[in-house]
Amino acid sequence: MDLINRALEFEQQKRKSLSTSDRVKMSREAKSLILGLNEIYKQNKDQSIMEIMKRLTVIKQKIEKRLKGRPLTAL
Repeated sequence: MDLINRALEFEQQKRKSLSTSDRVKMSREAKSLILGLNEIYKQNKDQSIMEIMKRLTVIKQKIEKRLKGRPLTAL
């Protein structure tokens, strides 16, 4: 249950005006939380855990999109 509380706290963190290293740390933390929750979900099959994992995945994707930057346009 500590992992679920950490995941809920992670969701509440601010994600504005972060440095690149902060984004990398947050992305890695999100990944570890998702994988940990997945192990719990495999045992319990609790839908609330699945919903938390989905929300964390969306956050992680947004962070990674920002890390990769915009693609260059062909001229």
